[in-house]
Amino acid sequence: MLYRALAIAALIAATTGLFSCQQARVSRATTALDRANLALTNASAEKKDLAGKLALAQSTTRLVTEYVDRVQIVRERGEAITKEVPVYVTPTADAACAVPVGFVQLHDAAAAGIAPTGTADPPDAPAASITLSAVAETTAANYSQYHAAAGQVTALQLLAIQLHTALTECARR
Repeated sequence: MLYRALAIAALIAATTGLFSCQQARVSRATTALDRANLALTNASAEKKDLAGKLALAQSTTRLVTEYVDRVQIVRERGEAITKEVPVYVTPTADAACAVPVGFVQLHDAAAAGIAPTGTADPPDAPAASITLSAVAETTAANYSQYHAAAGQVTALQLLAIQLHTALTECARR
């Protein structure tokens, strides 16, 4: 009977030891699973963040490419228009039309973005070596630069809208 009691006590002690060991293993596995789930959640959030950044970078690159293409087209058109000046403003028209000093002064002040100073003496006197075709070339070049700058402003506005949208989406996350 004593052996039986000792055997039962040993069996209970062994079972308790095995249970305790198994419980520790389950606890470690649960902890490892929790860490893995946390890492997965963090990786998913980082993936979503990186995907948003990639999409923004791709759209920005596309926008810049479109802008560069648009500016190139504007410059090409401006050059084509400037090449046509001799067709539309002939040497006969140059000889027939004297560009007045007052016009040259006013045009130069407007191009510089300043108010004209003083008055031309006399304003109707022909400007030395300024022809009507030179005025047409200058005007065509100015409008070409204007259209290039307008394209840049439009592209920057689109970029600002895209960045605002992306930041709003990031803030919602």
